[in-house]
Amino acid sequence: MKINLTRLQKDIERFATYGKNEHGGVTRPSFSNEDHQVRKLFIEELKELGLQVTIDGAANIWGKYEGTGKKKGSIVIGSHLDSVPNGGKYDGPLGVLTAKEIITTLQEHQIKLNHDLEIVSFTAEESNDFHLSTFGSRAFVGKLKPEGLKETRDSKGVLLQDELMKVGGGLHQFSNMESMKKDKKAFIEIHIEQGQRLENANISMAIIDRVVGTFRSFVTVIGEANHSGTTMMNNRKDALTAAAEMILEIERYCAIKGNIVGTVGKLTVTPNGANIIPGQIDFILEVRAETKEAIQNAVNAINQVWQEIAEKREVVIQQEVFLHQKPVVLDKDLVAILENTAKEMNEPYLRLPSMAVHDAAHMASVTKSVMVFVKSIGGKSHCPEEYSEPYDIEKAANLVLQGIVGLDRTLSETELSVLSERE
Repeated sequence: MKINLTRLQKDIERFATYGKNEHGGVTRPSFSNEDHQVRKLFIEELKELGLQVTIDGAANIWGKYEGTGKKKGSIVIGSHLDSVPNGGKYDGPLGVLTAKEIITTLQEHQIKLNHDLEIVSFTAEESNDFHLSTFGSRAFVGKLKPEGLKETRDSKGVLLQDELMKVGGGLHQFSNMESMKKDKKAFIEIHIEQGQRLENANISMAIIDRVVGTFRSFVTVIGEANHSGTTMMNNRKDALTAAAEMILEIERYCAIKGNIVGTVGKLTVTPNGANIIPGQIDFILEVRAETKEAIQNAVNAINQVWQEIAEKREVVIQQEVFLHQKPVVLDKDLVAILENTAKEMNEPYLRLPSMAVHDAAHMASVTKSVMVFVKSIGGKSHCPEEYSEPYDIEKAANLVLQGIVGLDRTLSETELSVLSERE
C-alpha cells in the first residue's frame, strides 16, 4: 500500500494558487481573504472524503476518519495551511495535504484502523499580525487562555476574537478544547526540513526526536553620538562598532560549538545619520540549542566577552530577556516505531533535532508527538524557491502511512490512560 504521489502533487499545486503572488510565492497569512478561501476549500474536501469535520475555539480544522472502535482515542496527523508573506508552497501545506492523502489511501484500500484517525490544520502557525505564532496548537493544548486574548488586536485594531468567529472559532469555545485534547493519543507532523542537513547527507527524510530550545533578548548598546568628521578615532564611543564586535562573538562561539546557532536578525541604529557616530544600537539576540544547559552556557560565555568589549570601547550594554523556551524531547516510542518502519521498508533516514519550533512541539505537552522531515533543496524556506523533490516527499509520506498502521497496533488502552493522567 502506497500513497498516490501524482494526486498529492496536484493537491500541493492547487492549494498553492490561493495567495499566489506576482513574485511566484504564496502570501496566505492567517485570517486573510486567501486564508478564508483555502480553509473553505479544505473543509469541503474533508467532507467529500466522508470525514467528520470539527472547528474548535482556535479555529483549528479537524477531520475524523472513524476507526473500528476496538481502541479508544485518535491518532492525529497534520500541520498548517497558512504562509508567511511571499512564502513557499510546502511549508505547512505539505503536512496537511500528505495527511489527507494518507487517509484517502487507507479509504481506497478499505482499511480502517482500530483507532480513529484525524487530520488537523492548525490556525496561525506562522508569524502573523497578532504576534501569536503557533497560535492554534498553543491554544489547543492550553498554553494560551481566552481571558488573556480578549483584547488582542492586530496592527489595524481588529480583535482576534472577531477574526476567530469569522472562521467558526471563538474564545467562548476554548473550553471545548479541554475535552478534545484528552482524546488525542498520538500526533505526527510531516514538514520540510528548511535546512540542508538531509541534502548534505543525500537522504530523503529524517525522524525528529526533539525540538531545540530558543533564547531571545533585547540588547541595547549605549555609546556616544558625535560628529563623524571632527571626532577622531581614539576619542569615539561608537555603539555600532561595539555591537559589530559583539555580533561577531556570537558567530565565533556558535561556529566553534557546532551544535548551536546564534543570530542577530533585527538591528536598529540611532541616530542613523551618515555623518553621525552611532550613539545607540538596539538588537535582538537569539540562541537555539538542543539542551537548556547548552543555551545557558552560550549566553554566559557570550555575555562575558561582551563585558570585555564594553570596557574596551567604553560603551554600556543593557539586556532584557523576553523568551526562554525550553527544548522539547519528542516521544521516544513514536521515534522507535518510525525508525523500525523505515528499516523494514529498507529506507535510509537520519535522526535529527528540529532547529525550528513547530506545532508538534506544543502537542507534545498533551500527547505522544513526533515529526518527520522531508529534504529541502538548497535548504530554502519562507521564500518562493522553497522546494522538495517528489521522490523525497513520496518516501516520507509512505513512511508515515506505514508507521501509522504500526502505531495503531502498538498503542494500547493503558498508554491512553497514562496520557490522560498527565493532564
